[in-house]
Amino acid sequence: MTQAELAGLLNTSQSAIGRIESGGQNLSLEMINRIANALEAPLIKTPDAPGTTPGFRVVGPTKLSGSIQVRSSKNAAVALLCASVLNRGRTVLRGVAQIEEVNRIIEVLSSIGMGVTWSADKSELELIRPERLDLQAMDVAAARRTRSIIMLLGPLLHFERAFKLPYAGGCELGVRTVGPHLHALRQYGLSVRPSEGFYRAEVAQDAPEQVKITLIERGDTVTENVLMAAALHTGETVIRNASSNYMVQDLCFFLQDLGVEIDGIGTTTLRVRGKQCICEDITFSPSEDPIEAMSLLTAAIVTESELTVERCPIEFLEVELAVLAEMGLDFSLSGEYPAENRRTRLVDITVRPSQLKHAQDKIHPLPFPGLNIDNLPFFALIAAVAEGSTLIHDWVYENRAIHLVDLRKFGADIQLLDPHRISVTGPTAWRAQAIICPSALRPAVCMLLAALAAKGESVLRDVYVINRGYEDLPKRLNELGAHVETFSE
Repeated sequence: MTQAELAGLLNTSQSAIGRIESGGQNLSLEMINRIANALEAPLIKTPDAPGTTPGFRVVGPTKLSGSIQVRSSKNAAVALLCASVLNRGRTVLRGVAQIEEVNRIIEVLSSIGMGVTWSADKSELELIRPERLDLQAMDVAAARRTRSIIMLLGPLLHFERAFKLPYAGGCELGVRTVGPHLHALRQYGLSVRPSEGFYRAEVAQDAPEQVKITLIERGDTVTENVLMAAALHTGETVIRNASSNYMVQDLCFFLQDLGVEIDGIGTTTLRVRGKQCICEDITFSPSEDPIEAMSLLTAAIVTESELTVERCPIEFLEVELAVLAEMGLDFSLSGEYPAENRRTRLVDITVRPSQLKHAQDKIHPLPFPGLNIDNLPFFALIAAVAEGSTLIHDWVYENRAIHLVDLRKFGADIQLLDPHRISVTGPTAWRAQAIICPSALRPAVCMLLAALAAKGESVLRDVYVINRGYEDLPKRLNELGAHVETFSE
C-alpha cells in the first residue's frame, strides 16, 4: 500500500502519513485504531484482551488411519457465489465449505443487499438478489481480504454503468496482475482505472452481437469473469485460451442449469450464448476439491500412513498420481462414481506406506490438464521424504518457492536456486518447530503436514491463511489419529 493509498483510506494527507512513518507525529488512540483497520492488523492489545490470532499446536510423529471424505471446492464456491449475482431467482448452493474465503465473499454480498441464509444444519446456502444492488454499502474490509472480489467485475458490468471495487487481497504470492481481466472485459465496453485503493469501473458502450476474446493468460479467475459477463450477453461469446480447470467447469455447469448455452466445456475454447435476463430457482452442488484431495494424500505420504481419501475428482488428479507412481507410491483406486453435480467423476484413493525415490525430471505445473498449480507445493513436501534430489519449478508465482524454504525449519534439505526453483533432497528426519505460518495458503498447509511427521511439539502461529481454504482441518485430522490443538493468542 502506498502512502497516498493509506492516506485516502484514513481521510488524511500523504504528508501526514510520512510523518507517522518517521515517528514525527503524535497519534491518538482513535487514529491508531483507524490505521489498524486500514491495515487489517491489530496494533494494540491489552494483556486481558481476547485472543485474535489463531494457531495450531501439533504433537508428532503421527500415524493416520481410516478414511476421510474430500469436501467441496473453495475455488468453485467463491465463483458460484459471485455468479449468484446474475440470477434474479432463488439460488441454493449445497455443501459449500464454511471457510474464511467463503465468509468474506458472503459478507461482501450481504453488505450490497443480497439475501444470504444458511439452512439450520449449514448444508445449504440460499442467495436471493435484490432488485437493485447497493454497491455503495459494500463491506470494504471484507472485500480487501479476498482476491475473489475481482470476479464481480463480470457480473456487475451488466447492472451498473459505473461502480468501484476495492483492490483485491488474498494470498501473498507476488504480483498477480488484473491486466488479463481488463483486457478481456474491455470487449464488453468495460474500462477500469485504479484510484485510491479502488478499481473504478465504467461501462461506456454495449457489446457487439458477437464477442471474440482470446485471453492473454489462461487463468481460472479471468475465464470465470468472462463467463459471467457472457452469461447476460444475448449474443455469442467465443473465449479462446480459456482455462478448463475444475472450478471453471463447475461454473459452466451452474450457468448451464440457469439456461445459458455453453459449448466446449473441458476445452480451451468456449462458446457461450447468454440470456437477456436470468431468473431461475436453482439448486446446485459444487464438486469436490482436488487440491484438498492432494493435501490429504500428502498427509498420508509424509506420515507414512495407510489412508483412504474418498470422493476424489480423478480427472483433476491424474497427472499428480502419474508422477507419484513414478516416484514409487503404492496406491489403488476404486471404481468411478458421479459427484452431486452429475458431471464430475469421483474415485476413492487408498495410499499405503512406500519407499519413494526422487523424481527423474523436474516437477512443474501446467494449466489443466497438467499438474495443478496449487498442488505443486505438496510435491516439495513429498520430495523431502523421497530418496535423492528433486527439482521443483514454480514458474507461476514470484514468492511461493521462497515460502517453501521454511520447511528447512522442520529439518528438510531445501536449496533455493532462484525465486522460482528449489532443490529438495530427502529423506528427511523431521523435527518439531515453532513458526509463524507463511502468508500463502498451500505452503502454510505444507508446514502443518510437516509438523504431523515431526517428533515433538510444533507450534504454528497465525494460521488464518489455512482457515481461508480448509474447513475444520485440525478436527478432521484428529479423527484420523493426529494430535492438533487449536488456540488463540
